[in-house]
Amino acid sequence: MKLLSRLVFLSLLLFSTPAHALSWAYPFVVWDGKVYEVKQENVIPKEEVGKRIGEVKTIPNDMTGRYYGDASNMYPKGTAYHAIEGKNRDKTIAVKDDGRYVEAVYRYDSPFHVLDILTNPLFQIVMLVLISLPIAFFIRNAIRRRRS
Repeated sequence: MKLLSRLVFLSLLLFSTPAHALSWAYPFVVWDGKVYEVKQENVIPKEEVGKRIGEVKTIPNDMTGRYYGDASNMYPKGTAYHAIEGKNRDKTIAVKDDGRYVEAVYRYDSPFHVLDILTNPLFQIVMLVLISLPIAFFIRNAIRRRRS
């Protein structure tokens, strides 16, 4: 029994993998399929902040670094994104940060993730219709067969 417990303990030591969390190079937000680097030193005056265009909806996985949708590695879910008056949203947006607005500058397009498609409301509606139609036809044919 002692030998078995020692073997189990030894195998756990040999085959266990240590956990490592990522260290992000810079704070970012993702909006509309684009990754923006947050420049916390660039505060946007409130009079230049435009309409709300989105918010953080997901948080990246700290172990793998993968993310999808409107994500951020620094801000919690619900953090607002705003347009900046007179500036192109494809190049820069404002992010609400502790009562002030800071600039986020476009870096690159967000990598593809299958959940980007699966969480799209249009995709969900199309799938619901595609699944519902055969079921509706099956039920209709079953009712017709019972009547005849």
